[in-house]
Amino acid sequence: QVQLMESGGGSVQAGGSLRLSCAASGATYSSVSMAWFRQFSGKEREAVAIIDMDGSTFYRGSVKGQFAISKDAAENVLYLQMNSLKPEDTAMYYCAATPRSLRYGGMWSTSPSVFRYWGQGTQVTVSS
Repeated sequence: QVQLMESGGGSVQAGGSLRLSCAASGATYSSVSMAWFRQFSGKEREAVAIIDMDGSTFYRGSVKGQFAISKDAAENVLYLQMNSLKPEDTAMYYCAATPRSLRYGGMWSTSPSVFRYWGQGTQVTVSS
């Protein structure tokens, strides 16, 4: 059983930065694809960034150049570096993992339904 625990959320002013962390237990990073999702109040979860089993990455268009996903395989920690934060980035951020590749023929599976394991989430609030 894979367990995920997020940390690093908080309140920041617009233009600031935060780094989210996701500590994983029960799996090695080479055996799972991992992602960061966010959920706005009253909305569905949306994939923000994904790192596949082979290390390739996907970013949601609106965060390209602003967010960066990475992993420390030795420590089993997934990161999301978020820069130039805007009030519209305010959301609950979730770490997710699944034991499969998410890339097929150049296309990415980004639906929450393909992810088997989830953390509890960490709130990010950006004030103007």
